[in-house]
Amino acid sequence: MAKTKHKTAPPTPDEIERFVAVTEKAIRRYSGDLGELESAIGMFAIGRHLGWKVLYILHSKKTIRKYEEILDIAVRKEFKEVGPDATRSNGYRLLETVSNFWKAISGGQPIPDRRLVD
Repeated sequence: MAKTKHKTAPPTPDEIERFVAVTEKAIRRYSGDLGELESAIGMFAIGRHLGWKVLYILHSKKTIRKYEEILDIAVRKEFKEVGPDATRSNGYRLLETVSNFWKAISGGQPIPDRRLVD
């Protein structure tokens, strides 16, 4: 697989502090399946790169709500709509061609290879 140049700048000290604060709080207070906690933290880690629209392409609304609850965040407030690396997402590139984002991610239009990134 060819390497792609990332557009996201290294995290700022404030971004690092926010990441640590959110994840540490979630880890301390979480009770349940550790796989869900791990997935929620992973979503939080890539949200800065891809933006909340790509997160909604990757995950169902129900899953986003579950992860938001685990992390005690709101992804639409936490991340930009479109992150600097959003165009690396196959799903995002395909959704740029549709007129109704919410209808498309709600199942109104299939998104082949939506989880692939290059």
